[in-house]
Amino acid sequence: MVSKQPLLRRIVIAFVLMTLAVSGVFSLSIVGIVHFVEEHLVSQDMARELSTVIDEGVQGDKPLKLDSGTRFFAANVPGFELPEQFAGVPDGFSEVLEGDEAFYAYKRSRGDQAFLLVQEQQEFEAREQLLFGVVLAGFLLSVLAAWGLGWLLARRVMAPVIRLANQVRHRDQLHPLAPALAPDYPDDEVGHLAAAFDSTLGQLRRTLEREQLFTSDVSHELRTPLMVIASSCELLEVAPNLDARQREQVQRIARASEEMGDLVQTFLILARARQEEASQGGSATLATVAEEQSRRWAPLIEEKGLRFELIERGRDTALYNLSFLRTVMSNLLRNALHYTEQGGVRLILEEGGFRVEDSGVGIPSDQQERMFQPFVRGLQSRGEGLGLGLSLVKRICVHQGWRVSVRDLSPRGSAFEINLRG
Repeated sequence: MVSKQPLLRRIVIAFVLMTLAVSGVFSLSIVGIVHFVEEHLVSQDMARELSTVIDEGVQGDKPLKLDSGTRFFAANVPGFELPEQFAGVPDGFSEVLEGDEAFYAYKRSRGDQAFLLVQEQQEFEAREQLLFGVVLAGFLLSVLAAWGLGWLLARRVMAPVIRLANQVRHRDQLHPLAPALAPDYPDDEVGHLAAAFDSTLGQLRRTLEREQLFTSDVSHELRTPLMVIASSCELLEVAPNLDARQREQVQRIARASEEMGDLVQTFLILARARQEEASQGGSATLATVAEEQSRRWAPLIEEKGLRFELIERGRDTALYNLSFLRTVMSNLLRNALHYTEQGGVRLILEEGGFRVEDSGVGIPSDQQERMFQPFVRGLQSRGEGLGLGLSLVKRICVHQGWRVSVRDLSPRGSAFEINLRG
C-alpha cells in the first residue's frame, strides 16, 4: 500500500530506521563479544591457572601464587576445604551469584578429588555494566543524531521540490504571461520535472486558447443563422397561403431553432465554466419555465396518445438560470416522450425542485448511474439522439450545484427528480 506520509517525513523515517538497524547490529555485536570474552577467554585463562596451581602448588608443596581476588579450594586437602556455597558447582567454567557478590568458578575433578578456582568478578561486572551503559547511550545518541541529521538533509534535498510545489500552487499558471519554471532550477531531476510541467502547461494553454476561440466563433457564427431562421419562421407563420400541415412544419422549425439557441447558450456557459457566465441566459422561476415547457411538449405527448399533467405541489418563487433550467426540463420531458408508449407523463413541481414521471419501459437499477454518462442509451433505445441528453442534464446540475436522481415507479416507469437547492 502506498504510504500517505509526506515525502520529507518518509526520508527522515528511512534515515532513522537505517541508523536503528546499523547501530542495533553494532551494539548487539559489542554485547556478543563481551559475552564471548567472558565465557571463553576467561574460562581458558582460569583453566590454565588451575592446572598450574594443581601441578606446582599442591603436588609440589610450593606456596600458591594467586592474586588477591583469586582463591583455590580442594576437597580432602587440609586448609583448602570447599566452602558450602561452592559445593554444588559443576565441572568446568560457571558463574556463581551470592547476594550482591559474583564469582567466576572453574572446577576440575580427578577421581575422588575435586579442585576449584574461584575469582571475584565484581570489578569486571562493574566495567561490563559501564560498557553496556556506554553502548546504550551511544545507540540512543546515534538515533537522535540520525533524526536531526536526517531532518536537515531531507529539508535540504526537498527544498527545490517544496519550492516548485509552492510555485505551482500559489500562482496562476494558466496566465499567458506566467514565466516558465525550468530556468529557475539546475539540470537535475527537479529541473526535468519543472521542464515537463512547463511542456504540459504549454499544451494546456494552447488547448484552452483553441477552446476559447472556438466558443467565441460559435457564439457569433451560430447565433446569426439561428436568428435568420427564427425571423423567417415568424414571417411564414403569418403568411396567408399556408395550409395547416405547412404551418405545423413551420412551427416545428421555430421550436427547433429556439431549442438550438438554448443549447448553444448552455454549451457556451458550460465550456467557459466561469462564475460570471452563470448570469447569462436570463433568469426565471420554476413555474414560469414549467408552463413554457408544458405548452411546448404537451401537444407532442398527447399527439402520441399519452396523457400529460402539470402538477404544482409546492410554490417556488426563487429565480434560476433560464437557459439551464429550460434545457434540463426539456431534456427530461423529451426523454419521457421517447421511452413511453402508453400511459402518460407528469411534470410535478415542488418547493425547491421538480420531477418528471413517466409510465415507460423504466431503467434497470444496475443501469441507472450509467444513464448519466455520455453516449449511453437505454437497452430499448428510442428517438434519434446519441445518448447525450441525460449527460448534459448531469453536467448542468453539477455546474449549478443542483442534484439529479432517478428511481423506478410501480408498476412501471421512471421518475427523474431535480433538487434545485442541492
